[in-house]
Amino acid sequence: MTPTLVFYIIIGFITISFVIDQILDTLNTKHFDDAIPQELADVYDEETYRKSQAYKKSNAKFSTLTSSFMLVITLLFFFADGFAYVDDLARSVSSNEIIVGLIFFGIIMLGSDILTTPFSYYKTFVIEERFGFNKSTPALFFMDKLKGWLMTILVGGGLLALVIWFYQMSGNSFWLYAWIVFAVFAVVMNMFYAKLIVPLFNKQQPLEEGSLREKIEKYAATVGFKLNNIFVIDGSKRSTKANAYFSGFGSEKRITLYDTLINDLEEEEIVAVLAHEVGHYQKNHIIINLVTSILLTGFTLWLLGIFISMPIFSEALGVTQPSFHIGLIAFGILYTPISGITGFLMSLLSRKFEYQADNYAKDTYSGEPLIRSLKKLSRNSLSNLTPHPLYVKLHYSHPTLLQRYRNLKQLR
Repeated sequence: MTPTLVFYIIIGFITISFVIDQILDTLNTKHFDDAIPQELADVYDEETYRKSQAYKKSNAKFSTLTSSFMLVITLLFFFADGFAYVDDLARSVSSNEIIVGLIFFGIIMLGSDILTTPFSYYKTFVIEERFGFNKSTPALFFMDKLKGWLMTILVGGGLLALVIWFYQMSGNSFWLYAWIVFAVFAVVMNMFYAKLIVPLFNKQQPLEEGSLREKIEKYAATVGFKLNNIFVIDGSKRSTKANAYFSGFGSEKRITLYDTLINDLEEEEIVAVLAHEVGHYQKNHIIINLVTSILLTGFTLWLLGIFISMPIFSEALGVTQPSFHIGLIAFGILYTPISGITGFLMSLLSRKFEYQADNYAKDTYSGEPLIRSLKKLSRNSLSNLTPHPLYVKLHYSHPTLLQRYRNLKQLR
């Protein structure tokens, strides 16, 4: 196999991935005007349904535009030997491979962010604003960008430097040491994400005393679930869309409710949503997802360890001096088919877990308030009630509203 052939295989993977995504998006778009299923007839009135259709179509057109633009830029970068240019630029600063790798990825990420930020800004302040979702401000938008960059530099840069150092010290066996580091990092983030990361972007405070907290604590007691940490996050500072999530385990487990969720739902419906989140914990979904993620990371790093030293990768991208960072770029693209398969399997598992959590909420609390909450949340976010089945199978981490409704209505 020649470097030229590897180059065109990489280009082929990028192009085929784009084409597949466009086909799926087109199939999904054709269902935007489908009639609402009878079971969900009460989700939208006629005016709101027209608004949801317009929202879906606006997002679809915008997604096609942005992905097409990025494909063209990416292909131009590849054919113009852009990686060789950036590698030369990084090596003009230092001869240390760790510093070269950090500068290389820093330039790539900075360039990508410069290109994508205008699109992100437009989506937030034009599309989301037009349909009444955006609550952010330009100052908050760019502050989030700055914080995200600082986190990437400190955390991402630190992990990358450590991995390159492992590679220098142990060669192709680096993957084992890197896996241990990533596994520890994943556990720490899972346990302390709410304490370490969330406060950088949002304010969160304990749910105040009152009838809602009493109902939540009463429910938790009935299922033997010790819950001391119930927090409310100020999601409304950025969007009107609502959410709730479970994080951590052991003494660090906590339920976080968006303030928009509390504003949109009745107390009984909020408890039903919380019962769903408790179901994830009681069914060990948190641990299973964490272990699965760590195993997939190990598998990916093991494959990387096999291929990273092959000079053909660097040569395929026009770089004469083989290096870890160039090999990582090529491997990341060639890994696309495998990541597509693992992503599909993870989505399949995730949808199964959502059904189980719904059933847990139904069995330990009630199905009807959960159905009402799901309908309200779908209406308030103008969600798609009629997605294409193949699009759901390949992209959805949750079952559709109709699938969840029918599951909750089943007698078991």
